[in-house]
Amino acid sequence: MKIDWKRKLTSRKFWAAAVGFVAPVIIAFGVSEQTATQITGIIMSGATLIAYIIGEGLVDSKSAGGDGK
Repeated sequence: MKIDWKRKLTSRKFWAAAVGFVAPVIIAFGVSEQTATQITGIIMSGATLIAYIIGEGLVDSKSAGGDGK
């Protein structure tokens, strides 16, 4: 089974699941909740940027006559 990374990286559900996994792991390693909150905020901000870049790339590709794959 091949993973569609474009679709995965633009999925809000994927990033919410990633944060939902990372935050408790960080806390389990003894990092403060405040630091964990900051890290998860950075992950979500990065996810938003990644999703935007990929989404715009797909739109540009389709408008230029590409197949967007």
